[in-house]
Formats: sequence, structure tokens, C-alpha cells
Amino acid sequence: MEPHDLAPVPPSASRPTTMRVRTPGDIAAFVPLAMGFVPQRSVVVVSVGALGGGMHARVDLPHDPDDVDDVVEALLRPARRNGVRDVVVVVYDDETTVADEAAWSVHEEFTAAGIGVREVLRVHDDHWYAVLPGAPLAAYRGVPFTRADHPFTAQAVFEGRVTHASREALRETVAPDAGAVARSLPHLVDAAPLPPGGLTALVRRHVRAGTTLSSTELASVAASVRTGERRDEAWAWLGRADARPAVELWSDAVRRLPATHVAGPAAVLAFAAWLAGDGALAWCAVDRCRESEPTHSLAGLVAQLLESATPPDTWATLQPEVGASGDPAA
Repeated sequence: MEPHDLAPVPPSASRPTTMRVRTPGDIAAFVPLAMGFVPQRSVVVVSVGALGGGMHARVDLPHDPDDVDDVVEALLRPARRNGVRDVVVVVYDDETTVADEAAWSVHEEFTAAGIGVREVLRVHDDHWYAVLPGAPLAAYRGVPFTRADHPFTAQAVFEGRVTHASREALRETVAPDAGAVARSLPHLVDAAPLPPGGLTALVRRHVRAGTTLSSTELASVAASVRTGERRDEAWAWLGRADARPAVELWSDAVRRLPATHVAGPAAVLAFAAWLAGDGALAWCAVDRCRESEPTHSLAGLVAQLLESATPPDTWATLQPEVGASGDPAA
């Protein structure tokens, strides 16, 4: 299966202003904001009309037409699970047989499942193209649009929401910084874990203050999150209000750590990103963790949340149970 990004759309409290999509150009401008990056060779499904949230999902467009059914199933499964009623579909690619087949297959299978498909578009080279019948002839030839000049983009910039140029650019935000890693190495050599309760106190203080870990603190944190029981102190107490500053804290941490020490912090970052409603970043953090520890339990838990497009709002219900049992590795 090709790489994919599935995520719930955060509720209105996380997105201060409602964006009302009225035209195909609005859809083309909105999707990168929902994903956090500009998709390439992708099939994207975004739910519409949901009160308080929804979901979006992206799957890489396959090269082989025989794999289109797998793409459709990967998109349809979370839509059904979340009770999605209406969607728009956007295929990012030039005009290929696979892109056309994917667009129509998603339309057919979603419609058969009782999910309304409001619009299907293809986007390529700053043009959107109509797919469904009934559009003006010019729409099939391609309508130019400039994402940077769209009011949605200006609104997102005003709200401090970053849209990366590609998924690879997003992935680079959690990639190791060679200089920072080199500065961390001496502190990691003999670092001792923090005492019980110390990890929660330290992380909570930095999350609430919006500050980052010192080199000595980072080394102690990395040593503390190696086991599930201690790792719980870093994430099981987090609430929605703490999610975004926690993402900033742990993003900084994983950029400063070598592969030998990054798995635990990357898994915590993945959870914080899911809680913040940033599914694409959460997947990137899961990948960073699994590069070092392919079977890491917390990364596996976050992957399950993402694959099912479980809304972060459900954390209020799940948290007491998780808080009692902790990380599955504990």
C-alpha cells in the first residue's frame, strides 16, 4: 500500500474561522490548508458539511491501475467509520489513465456506500479541471488559480497555520538537524532517567511556558522515555489545549536527537500531533520513530488512531482508560 495520511479535521475551536467553500477554486485552495501541505500524485477526500469537524484523507496515487481498488478502500473505510455523509474528491496529477480511473472509482464506491460526492476535481500545475459531467467546457480544459492569492490562504497565514510545499517538506520539519544532533551527543552518553514524576513535571512546565528543553534536559528525557511505563508521563496527561505547544516542544526534541535515542520522543510527538488534529505531521513522526524501532508500541497506537481517522475530541473519553493502563508497552 502506498503512503497515506488519514486524519480528523479539528473542531471549530482549533480552527477559529469557518471557511465556506462555494466554487471549485475554493476547493483547490482549501485542500492544502486541510492537509498542511500541497499534495502531489495523490487522491484526497475531504468531508463537507460536518458540524464541529469532519475528516480528510490522502492516499498516494498508484502507478498501476490494478492498485486503484486498494486506494478506494483506504479512503472509504475511515469515511464509513466516522459516519461521513458528503465529500469532495481531488486528484492531484496530470491527465493519466490512473488518475481518471481513481477519480471515477472513488466517486462510484462512495456513492454506492451512501456517501454523497459533491464534487470531483483534478488539480495540476495551478489549474483545476472538472471531472463530473455538466460543467462548462472551459472547466475540462483547465481553469487557472493562484493559491497564494486566495482569501483562504491569507486567512490561514493570519491564523498562523503553515502550509508546506509538499509532504516531503513537512517531513523535513522532524528530520534530524546534524549540527543540533552533534551538540546533543556528549550529553546523551551518561544521561540518567528522571525520577518518577519528574518527566511529567518537566514537560508540563515547558509546554505551558512555550519553551524548549536544554541539552541536559533533553538527554534525561530521552533516557526516561525508553520504556512504556515512564513514557506515559510524557503524553497520557496531555489535553487538547496543550497539544499544539507539545507539538512544538517534541518537534524540537526529535530534530536534536540521533536515531539511537529518537524513537520514544518521536512517538510522543506523533501522539501530540494527532491530538492537535495534524494527521500528516503525526504520520511523519510515526515514520521517524519506526525508522529506529519498527514495532514501537506508542507509534503503533497512534497509527491505529490515524488509520481509523479517530477524532481527537474522543481523547476526553479515552484518556481516563489510557491513563490507567498507559502505553501498551508498559
